[in-house]
Amino acid sequence: MPVIQQMVRVDLRTLVMDVPTQDVISLDNVSVKVNAVLYFRVVDPERAIIHVENYLEATSQLSQTTLRSVLGQHELDDMLSARDKLNADIQQILDKQTDAWGIKVANVEIKHVDLDESMIRAIAKQAEAERSRRAKVIHASGELEAAEKLLNAAQILAKQPQALQLRYMQTLTEIAGQNTHTIVFPLPVDLINQWTKSGGADGPDNSEK
Repeated sequence: MPVIQQMVRVDLRTLVMDVPTQDVISLDNVSVKVNAVLYFRVVDPERAIIHVENYLEATSQLSQTTLRSVLGQHELDDMLSARDKLNADIQQILDKQTDAWGIKVANVEIKHVDLDESMIRAIAKQAEAERSRRAKVIHASGELEAAEKLLNAAQILAKQPQALQLRYMQTLTEIAGQNTHTIVFPLPVDLINQWTKSGGADGPDNSEK
């Protein structure tokens, strides 16, 4: 009906909307600036025109408030490492609230999480401290494993004197292969005692012969 009614064209294609940068305070009291992008489309043109004055402006404002609300319930580490979960949470909330307007929110993507310079330096120091801690733990584990191996080797050598003698001979061979003129090689007392006893035992037999 002219004058009383008018025709409104509604784009039913998927629309892309940039969510302006929002100041967000995380759960661990870190101030960050976050922006996002929103993908949605109109599935019911009648409700999009009749139930809300301006569905584009309404969707934009709702996305901004939802972004601040959802991210404010998470810590900074979640914003940096768990974006997929945060995107899904924001998309689910927006889709539920815009259903009355005939709008289907297909996807939400957090684009940037900007930090202050002081916070960036603090995170860098934390990462460096964590790497140093891991390096010390790995080094300590290596020292412990080496000590256990040396203890097992010492116990085996203690049970087998012949193995200890062979080890001394191997060490002497390795030293002799180097460019050295003087070699000081300590002999174990047990080895000397064995040689002494062996010579004393053979003495009488030799004299009788």
